[in-house]
Amino acid sequence: MTSSSSPSRKMLSKIACNRLQKELAEWQASPPGGFNYKVSDNLQRWVIEVSGAEGTLYAGEKYQLQVDFPEHYPMEAPQVIFMNPAPMHPHIYSNGHICLDILYDSWSPAMTVSSVCISILSMLSSSPAKERPADNDRYVRNCRNGRSPKETRWWFHDDKV
Repeated sequence: MTSSSSPSRKMLSKIACNRLQKELAEWQASPPGGFNYKVSDNLQRWVIEVSGAEGTLYAGEKYQLQVDFPEHYPMEAPQVIFMNPAPMHPHIYSNGHICLDILYDSWSPAMTVSSVCISILSMLSSSPAKERPADNDRYVRNCRNGRSPKETRWWFHDDKV
């Protein structure tokens, strides 16, 4: 995904700014294993490098997550996508959209960027096969023009990977 496909964003609220500054300071003091925050001056968009965990299908591979924070974060979930190229995974579409309930219906304001990243790495690590979701082509075709994954009505039916 490129920056041109980002959702239209409003300025962050004071609560969101304070929360993100706190999370960023905690991240810089103690980043979660397997992740590297790419420093920028944009608090509303983070780019995070993900390293595949040893002993998994993704060992030695690196990917990038783009995390876009909405105006009312943490009351509203951030938009999290894999930048191109997205890993081959049964819950990751070729356009970078991630089918993971905590990014949508199961979001809680108690979650942090670190906890989201750990969940994504856990999802990657548990995959028994590198393959796209069965409906990848149809889904990607219907998500043209930068449609946000948050506009999708996800059906969370497979908790095996």
